[in-house]
Amino acid sequence: MDLRVSLGPLRLKNPIMTASGTFGYGLEYSVFGSLETLGAIVVKGLSLEPRRGNTGQRITETPCGMLNAIGLQNVGAKAFVEDKLPLLPWRETPVVANLYAGSVDEFAELASYLADAEGVAALEVNISCPNVRAGGVQFGQQPSAAGEVCAMVREKAGDKPVIVKLSPNVTDITEVARAAAANGADILSLVNTLQGLAVDVRTRRPRLGNVFGGLSGPAIKPVALRMVHAVCRAVNLPVIGIGGIVSAEDVLEFILVGAHAVQVGSANFMDPRRSFDLVDEVRNLCTELGLAEWSSFRGGLRLNAWDSL
Repeated sequence: MDLRVSLGPLRLKNPIMTASGTFGYGLEYSVFGSLETLGAIVVKGLSLEPRRGNTGQRITETPCGMLNAIGLQNVGAKAFVEDKLPLLPWRETPVVANLYAGSVDEFAELASYLADAEGVAALEVNISCPNVRAGGVQFGQQPSAAGEVCAMVREKAGDKPVIVKLSPNVTDITEVARAAAANGADILSLVNTLQGLAVDVRTRRPRLGNVFGGLSGPAIKPVALRMVHAVCRAVNLPVIGIGGIVSAEDVLEFILVGAHAVQVGSANFMDPRRSFDLVDEVRNLCTELGLAEWSSFRGGLRLNAWDSL
């Protein structure tokens, strides 16, 4: 089985990518496996200036998942490009920079800077960011705002592919997907975390210092699968599936509903070797199922429950 996949202009040796915010800058996980074996490394969200993140407890376990409210702590784009990126095997494995900003102008400046960085293969736009100039509403919750950010990043990205990461915290994710596609997105990734809350009945307080957090892990996989399936049917762009991926079966489920690749997130906290191990596990499962190429399997979900197996 040839595991290579093409996400438009972005070529990967296999469909296993890491999810932003769960794999550090990639270097932290190099002691657990070879970064060169992965399809791509998506680094934690980068802002123009360094961010300290939220205070108080920032992670709490939930049934089949976790809530996080890290607050996008990061070293800033300049420190990443100068200190982290040169140490990554970007010639062998594409490195994707995830962009965090609070305004369209900030997104433009950030995209322009990172697009010029040798070693950055693509830009992933986190439109789950709060739009500080619109009262804190997420860019990804309004198709018009999502489209505006996407168009600006596309303008500044040069020849770098633009990935738009969609939020599940919307009424209809296909509307936002269409807006991104209409404004220059090359690839879509979904889903980001779902908004959640955990409380302690003994202290009568939230378990997170930020009160609310992002829910991730196996608990959200059915939601993510539904949304990936819907978006793949709504737009003609390559899609990266995200949400609760732990096993090779999970990877193939997302590809079966139409995704070209996947990002592994919370599983990296449970087992820091998980992303590395999945490469071989996916290959072995493809062999077991008799798959020779992705094109004969991708998007092949049988929607009629009575179709013969």
